Amino acid sequence: MITSVSNQQIRHLLQLQKKARARKEEGVFIVEGIKMYQEAPREWIVKTYVSESFLKKTEYQHVLGQPNAEILSDEVFRKVSDTQTPQGILCVVRMPENSLESMLTQEAPLFLLAENIQDPGNLGTIVRTGEGAGVSGVIMSRDTVDIFNPKTIRSTMGSIYRVPFLYAEDFQDVIRRIQSRGISVYAAHLKGTASYDDKDYTGGTAFLIGNEGNGLTEETAALATDYIRIPMNGEVESLNAAVASALLLYEAARQRRKRDNA
Repeated sequence: MITSVSNQQIRHLLQLQKKARARKEEGVFIVEGIKMYQEAPREWIVKTYVSESFLKKTEYQHVLGQPNAEILSDEVFRKVSDTQTPQGILCVVRMPENSLESMLTQEAPLFLLAENIQDPGNLGTIVRTGEGAGVSGVIMSRDTVDIFNPKTIRSTMGSIYRVPFLYAEDFQDVIRRIQSRGISVYAAHLKGTASYDDKDYTGGTAFLIGNEGNGLTEETAALATDYIRIPMNGEVESLNAAVASALLLYEAARQRRKRDNA
């Protein structure tokens, strides 16, 4: 059992928790909690760590499927955990590898294109919502917050394992490549004249969502096939990026469900 925060493994875990560069260099990230552990593909798990008290709880005995888990004292586990009330289990997981070409193999794909999203919770919620709506992939500009940030990981509630995603070095080039496959790209934009529920999303569709404070850059918005807007009452100008994404993705899902049931 590891009882010191100066232990080399503990220092390594703290680096992975706090620094995106360390995660990227090693190609791994950290997930915490029973649900995130149970849903992680077994082949992705590099190493599992549990607290001393976790092992003493009989209701958790069936959870731990890896007999070689490293045991940490409760005090040390609290140090490496990124949560206020740790559940007592975390693991180091390999980053998945996705490509645009693999995402484009689906007939009439549905994409969420995120430009410069900065809030970890927003991005995690977008990924989770995307899974619920049947998204084919989430594509992010390189300036978007790190999807492997611990707060983002928690917000995905396990969808990080199942939703294809990638960062685009050249975001605008990716938009052009998507359009070249006959996929319509809609920008949620204040200049939009058509309501978001007036368009047909049953074919290949991608939604552009911009930065929480500034929206889409002019250069990116200019590439859109069309602008759409979410009607607002009162003095509200725009919605939270994750909420706007949910409305758009679920409208597309509704239309596709209606088409399939016709």
